[in-house]
Amino acid sequence: MKRKWLLSILALVPAALMPLAASGQVAPDRGPRPDTGEPQFKYQAFAGFAYTNLNQVNQSRYGLIGVDLEISRNFGRYFALTADGAYFPSSYRSGNPGNPKVAMLLGGPELHAPLYGKVSGYFRGLLGGEHTGGESMTPRVSFAGGLGGGLDYAMSPRLSLRLGGDDILSSFSVRNNSQQGSFSPHRRANARATIGVAYRF
Repeated sequence: MKRKWLLSILALVPAALMPLAASGQVAPDRGPRPDTGEPQFKYQAFAGFAYTNLNQVNQSRYGLIGVDLEISRNFGRYFALTADGAYFPSSYRSGNPGNPKVAMLLGGPELHAPLYGKVSGYFRGLLGGEHTGGESMTPRVSFAGGLGGGLDYAMSPRLSLRLGGDDILSSFSVRNNSQQGSFSPHRRANARATIGVAYRF
């Protein structure tokens, strides 16, 4: 009887110590993510030539040319926040009534992803303000926004050629060129195209 009792006690000791041994085994820390060979940059700056049509001004015949500057902050591989500033001081041909000039300051989210080889694409939404000078527009600055997208061609890990376009909506009433003399706001959509160089850092 004593022998059976001792054997049962000895059998209980390993059974009690098994959970302690199992809990002492800690999973190893995860190593760093595998290197894909692609450098990761947090920021991107863009400068380029830009064109916009001019639907704010009645009887306008020709669009405006100017510059577009952008700065983007990347959050991961596919998402960024972009600030966009553009200025259009003159038309590409003479013949527009008055002397219209357009300035835009916009910002918003951007989604981008590789498409094929060195080509990647992006899609974004922008909100901000737009000012049309030289035409006594009301208001002086209109709430503006729109959607757009484009393509990037990587010339090097840091440098790429960017081609983009968007449609920017705003709301102005025209004083000088309005045939009805109405000061009520009218929503206008202006197509915009850009081409230039982007630098990642």
